[in-house]
Amino acid sequence: MFKNARLFRLQDALGQDAMALEQQLSTRRFQPCGPLTLSTMGWSEPLGGESQALVHEAAGCLLICAKRQERLLPASVVAEVLEERVSDIETAEGRTVGRAERRQLKEAVTAELLPQSFTRSRRILAYVDTVAHWVVVDAASERMAEDLVSLLRETLGTLPASLLRPSVPPPTLMTRWVSEGRGEQGFELGDACELRDPKDKQSVVRCRGQDLAGDEIATHLQAGKQVTQLALEWEQRLSLVLAEDLSLKRLRLTDELIEDSGVLEADDPAARFDAEFTLLIHEMRGLLARLDGLFGLSGSDSAEVPW
Repeated sequence: MFKNARLFRLQDALGQDAMALEQQLSTRRFQPCGPLTLSTMGWSEPLGGESQALVHEAAGCLLICAKRQERLLPASVVAEVLEERVSDIETAEGRTVGRAERRQLKEAVTAELLPQSFTRSRRILAYVDTVAHWVVVDAASERMAEDLVSLLRETLGTLPASLLRPSVPPPTLMTRWVSEGRGEQGFELGDACELRDPKDKQSVVRCRGQDLAGDEIATHLQAGKQVTQLALEWEQRLSLVLAEDLSLKRLRLTDELIEDSGVLEADDPAARFDAEFTLLIHEMRGLLARLDGLFGLSGSDSAEVPW
């Protein structure tokens, strides 16, 4: 289900139940790109074709989905056609095309080619935990998460969500774990990490499939590098990669947990989805509470994310 998790703290209650949120999101339901539209973004069904609902509720969490579509018109294609048009004019009229005219030609070429371009769509899942007060976005990049939160704020008119501001710098704690060869409070070291020199951001070492307590990693730490990404397993229930911005990557429930939960026994796809989502919610609440305790998480000074 969720492969990534980018986290935002809710400073106040959302003030929306599933029905009210459904009504709000319906005002910004996803619409495909028009012939001259570069991109569009709106709310889509989190269960895909299984349901027309824009909100799926489970265990105090509201699952939502943003859908973004954009037209693929490479700049190189526009430039090639533009140069042909400019060359034709200069040859036919014996004059040089000026900057302003070139700009107008470029706009005309873009408008001509845009309706013929392909479109690409992507879905971004997120859920609002109304019990533990989190917004969790399944986005690989910060920009994608920001786009969804911005859309949610525009749809609702306001959103009391804030960026995380840890009192303990994540690289400091992760570096200590690796240097000691062990995690703490339920975390076990995995077999991958990223190390960076805080004085030289270009100096990066990425290790995967090796013993993090070995001599090679120790040498990098002694040279002053810090751990900025670290593969971990939490309580033998979740595996993940923790990044220095506290985003979670390669998030996966362990096979043992899934088998013990009975999720795989559900025959109906919707029932199985609901069971998986409920299981994920329960484990994520425990994980985020543990991260909160370790890093002393709080929101930014602003009551809302500043973008």
